[in-house]
Amino acid sequence: MTAPLDPEGLTQPLKTVRKALPHDSAAKHVSGTAIYIDDMVEPTGTLHVVPGWARDAVRGRIQSVDLDEVKSAPGVVAVLTAADVPGLNDCSSAFGDDPVLADGDILFHGQVVFAVVAETRDQARKAALKARIEVAQITPILTADDAVDADTTVLPDYQFRRGSPETGMTAAETTLSGTMKIGGQEHFYLEGQVAMAEPQEDGGMLVHSSTQHPTEIQHTVAKVLGVPDAAVTTEVRRMGGGFGGKESQANQWAALAALAACRTGRACKLRLDRDEDMIMTGKRHDFKVNWKVGHDGEGRIRAVDMEFLARCGYSVDLSLGVNDRTLFHADSSYFYPDALIRSRRLRTDTCSNTAFRGFGGPQGMLAAERMIDAIAIRIGKDPLEIRKLNFYDGERNLTPYGMPVEEYQVMHDLIAQLEGSSDYWARREDVRAFNAENAILKKGLALTPVKFGISFTLKHLNQAGALVHLYTDGSVHLNHGGTEMGQGLYQKVAQVVAEEFGITLDKVRITATNTSKVPNTGPTAASSGTDLNAMAAKLAAKEIRARLVTFLCEQHQCGPDAIHFGDNKVLVGEQGFALAEIAKQAHMARIQMSHAGFYATPGITWDRDNVTGRPFYYFAFGGACAEVTIDTMTGEMTVDRVDILHDVGHSLNPAIDLGQIEGGFVQGMGWLTTEELVWDDRGRLRTHAPSTYKIPTASDIPEDFTVQLYESAGNPEATVYRSKAVGEPPVMLANSVFCAITDAIASLVPGEVPDLDAPATPEAIMKAVQDMRRRRNS
Repeated sequence: MTAPLDPEGLTQPLKTVRKALPHDSAAKHVSGTAIYIDDMVEPTGTLHVVPGWARDAVRGRIQSVDLDEVKSAPGVVAVLTAADVPGLNDCSSAFGDDPVLADGDILFHGQVVFAVVAETRDQARKAALKARIEVAQITPILTADDAVDADTTVLPDYQFRRGSPETGMTAAETTLSGTMKIGGQEHFYLEGQVAMAEPQEDGGMLVHSSTQHPTEIQHTVAKVLGVPDAAVTTEVRRMGGGFGGKESQANQWAALAALAACRTGRACKLRLDRDEDMIMTGKRHDFKVNWKVGHDGEGRIRAVDMEFLARCGYSVDLSLGVNDRTLFHADSSYFYPDALIRSRRLRTDTCSNTAFRGFGGPQGMLAAERMIDAIAIRIGKDPLEIRKLNFYDGERNLTPYGMPVEEYQVMHDLIAQLEGSSDYWARREDVRAFNAENAILKKGLALTPVKFGISFTLKHLNQAGALVHLYTDGSVHLNHGGTEMGQGLYQKVAQVVAEEFGITLDKVRITATNTSKVPNTGPTAASSGTDLNAMAAKLAAKEIRARLVTFLCEQHQCGPDAIHFGDNKVLVGEQGFALAEIAKQAHMARIQMSHAGFYATPGITWDRDNVTGRPFYYFAFGGACAEVTIDTMTGEMTVDRVDILHDVGHSLNPAIDLGQIEGGFVQGMGWLTTEELVWDDRGRLRTHAPSTYKIPTASDIPEDFTVQLYESAGNPEATVYRSKAVGEPPVMLANSVFCAITDAIASLVPGEVPDLDAPATPEAIMKAVQDMRRRRNS
């Protein structure tokens, strides 16, 4: 099979890009030899840091802190409090409201009050338990309803308004309304929060952090220590998962490790236990959603009014962007002629919620799918019919925030293909027949779409840098601002660089992300890691190659068209040279063979105050068809079959993309079915360990699970090799499972919309089933 041609105009077939190559660390992952921070050889004399907190306190004013027994415990070298911070006692990403160490008040259960620095981790842990902290406790604000009643917010309210939703609602033939609760989610990365700081000469600090945002770690540590950014270097080779939980919330732990290293003059490491990690760090935002929709007799939406009440926690963290993206995706894939989509960012006395894969988008899309299901159930039509009826199309393609959906035809085509390949309509008849014959077990079926905007909605984050060196032996050193958390970013970028130089992957040396090599990086988030960093690396490699071409043209008196790179060689007309030979010649001729590439996403504009612009470079599309069976006597549920078709443009690496789609779907399925966060009435997280918090296991994976890549004509935007992002969109494919559960429960009483909240645990399913039975009998 002939390799596809580069859509950017190269005439030679692609050799490395678009190949299903293994993750660069795959063998290390399965053999246990991949080095994470806790595996690194510790410098001689490394100390260990453990956070201390008021274990009985929830919210209140600190009356006294007695640390005498902590300081005198065996092995303790230092005990740090807010008074020991030489710079600013703040680890927030922007708003200055996240203290590294509590100062005066306990703002949530689990807030760090002090840090123990000891010779061993066990000594530090035992010492931390000896603290005596007195707190004058106050009644905490815990839920969205509590916060609404108290009128406490971390940010001003925000909304999208399109047309006249009041008029549209009045003019609609039928209106429906409801409320649903959407739960949060624990990141449950395999590698917990960890950092190691090593003092350098002249007040410098080297910080190894498990972070998605090395530059923010650099800023935070410098701010806390009171030194310039240039005095701090952050490095990260790989993370054992991040999912957004290490975008801003790695800051505190790196700051504490660096503070301890600064105080003691020795290397210091901090690694959280799993339960403390879960108690002390933020989650996916949970929401209460109030919705109202007006539609005609066919089920076509006329107007919507959606209110999203977000529980943000005690501080802003990333709640501005998360909640904005909820609004951006509250349309899912549907056109709303008139719309009012509102958001309240509520302050509660709980850990500050943060980024999580999808960044608020999943919550907005799930609410939209609830409205579609409600319309279908009430008018007695199949939900897929109502979904397709309300899709964006050529005449109705403007989002509530004013951006056109230009690729709407991809969505139509993709869903039509999935409709056929999943045998949806025949299975719909089978589901009806099964439900008619079974009184206890009920099946549900749903096919739901995904339309997800790709780009940071904060414009300045849409940039990236890369550093590429070509050495005289023909090998390449590659560094960029993106971070590797298992998603395959390093591998994809290496493939792009190898393609540009026409070399095999073994010639490309992947190196750890380091703020002293590539400065001022953005976070690896918003599904933009490859779009940004691979393009920056491509531009760097392209510049070096262009210098070589210019050099060779002068040497051989030929034009650029006579020069081709491939198979570790350079062809100059009929002559072939090893790339190493050309590199040596160029070096002798004093040609620079290093370049810092830079890329800024074009065409991104967003005026938040006036709600105008183009916040996304493009949309990624997908679809999933899920079939479930519920037991109406116990609430137990199984996912019987899932068919997925997903759009990744021209895939840079189909194997990695398929893995991301499968993993994203399963993570989303966990969020919507098993992963329930529970706080008690004192504000203490009760589900803070694997024994009480249930992520999906191998037995939860559908026995019949088909995932395919949509055969795309390529991204119409000039992304790297016309690929599309794949990190976050697959999470929302799991909406199909939740909607299928809704479908199964709805079969109990035709025309009645189940009152089902997320996650749809057995208890939630049983509650909805019992409610339906009451309605049937009333």
